Amino acid sequence: MRLAMLARNPKLYSHRRLVEAAEARGHSLDVINTLRVHVNITSNNPVLRYGGQSLPRYDAVIPRIGASVTAYGLAVLRQFEMQGVYPLNESVAIGRARDKLRALQLLARAGIGLPVTAFAHGPRAAHEVVREVGGAPVVIKLVEGTQGLGVILADTEASAKSTIEAFSAASVNILVQEFIHEAEGTDVRAFVIGGRVVAAMKRVGVTGEFRSNLHRGGLPEAVDISFEERLTAVRAAAVLGLNVCGVDMLRSDRGPLVIEVNASPGIEGVERASGIDVAGEIISFLEASARPGATETRGNG
Repeated sequence: MRLAMLARNPKLYSHRRLVEAAEARGHSLDVINTLRVHVNITSNNPVLRYGGQSLPRYDAVIPRIGASVTAYGLAVLRQFEMQGVYPLNESVAIGRARDKLRALQLLARAGIGLPVTAFAHGPRAAHEVVREVGGAPVVIKLVEGTQGLGVILADTEASAKSTIEAFSAASVNILVQEFIHEAEGTDVRAFVIGGRVVAAMKRVGVTGEFRSNLHRGGLPEAVDISFEERLTAVRAAAVLGLNVCGVDMLRSDRGPLVIEVNASPGIEGVERASGIDVAGEIISFLEASARPGATETRGNG
């Protein structure tokens, strides 16, 4: 197969591993800088140009679109889809996952376990919002945040109100969630590919840090996940329409609670913790699934 990957940094571990896994199976994988792609929108002849030349037709595309370039990256991915190129994850599904509020709304409608979450604009409802999620301490998140950035633990109602007021003054949207004490600064990531969990890891926050993201210093550990956690992860991926994703869950007294579904999950931590060739599993999925025009976007935009 001839594969393309939309990624800005080909040196990242995840991107290097995907190239290695593809080439080991006899495929070619071109790494294409997302922001250097130009889209030519012409009736019946969608064209993608890169470095002054038209890109060749690929069998499949792997979108590794950074959060800061989501809008442009999804536009480029849609153009691939219009050409009939099979996407590892479709643009519509990535868009759902990147919009944290929409993702939580869809997961809640499907009955998937979540921390109690409130969303409000402006500081006037701060006291009500904090009470709605069970009172302080609460976790306050930027809707647009990623990799643990824009996530704050407010220990008291007063500090929560001050934080909400500060974010409101900056005209940013926030979510307020209950703090799950029993999780003890850890979460579980289940790596879902093609409707099954292929690997998992536990992420443990460093001392004094309630966020367990690897980018915030969290450490990956091997973990055995329960049937309920496995089922929750697979259902969350299906609700958002993602073929490949990392489903982050907290272990609570009322079962697994999904805190985020990552449409472009890193591979390094989970491969090292689990010992599983996750990159190879992704390429194997493409081998079994990639076929021209197999995308919602080609049919309905």
